[in-house]
Amino acid sequence: MNRNTRTMVVIGVAVLLAGLASYGVYSSIRSLPVREVPVAARNVVVAAKTVPVGVLLTPDMVKVVGWPANAPVAGGFEKTEDVVGRGVTAALVENEPLAEAKLAPLGFGGLPPMITPGMRAMSVKVNDVTGVTGFARQGHRVDVVVTIRSDKDSISRTVLSNVQVLAAGPNIDAEKAREGNAAPASTVTLLLTPPDAERLALATTLGTITLVLRNPLDTIQTETRGVRIGGLIGAPDPPPARTTVRGQTRVVAPPPPPPPPPPRMIVGIRGTKVTQEIIKK
Repeated sequence: MNRNTRTMVVIGVAVLLAGLASYGVYSSIRSLPVREVPVAARNVVVAAKTVPVGVLLTPDMVKVVGWPANAPVAGGFEKTEDVVGRGVTAALVENEPLAEAKLAPLGFGGLPPMITPGMRAMSVKVNDVTGVTGFARQGHRVDVVVTIRSDKDSISRTVLSNVQVLAAGPNIDAEKAREGNAAPASTVTLLLTPPDAERLALATTLGTITLVLRNPLDTIQTETRGVRIGGLIGAPDPPPARTTVRGQTRVVAPPPPPPPPPPRMIVGIRGTKVTQEIIKK
């Protein structure tokens, strides 16, 4: 085999191997799964910056961005005109989509939109001690203890349990009450049912109010009989009351403590089906 023939054979083998390699790469690429990338096909209104609770939205607080069509925002908006002037009922972070559930009706801002239907907001005066040294903040849960003083005896007892704090002081922005930056407030606003609001109003006129901070995961209602001065210092219980009937002295048993109030429930009727749900404070 002469030199020219050997050269042609080498070139032919090289071309064949290159073709086989190219075909292998082509086959591998064809076997890859198709990846679909979502393309923004609609607009959504989002927060242009962090917006605290109770603020009325202005044009500079919102903006319109593209949003994938396969992941729509439930209750979202496509135009800024639909949200400007509405109050924020839940704090918004930058670039968070706005939804109907986080906005109050047009023209309503501040605290009223945060009051759920059927509930009431009531403020009580507190100080550095009764306000849990400033750590009772928006969203926290507290018990309300009233202390009643009299000439004969004094008593402290929990009158409200697992109550939600709506605001501490005139500021309802929870972002300003981050851990380590809590400051005492002169008033604390609580979310109450109408009967509980009446109990708290009576308690504030009869004695001193103290807030007791509780773990938000602890939802068990506080049930106590209260404590008096005698029980606080370990004094013996007073002798039982006695009465004389027809010359015989009898011991009068003290009345039993009142039973706890029954839980409030929502009753739903759909056709022949009746459902009940306990209302949590």
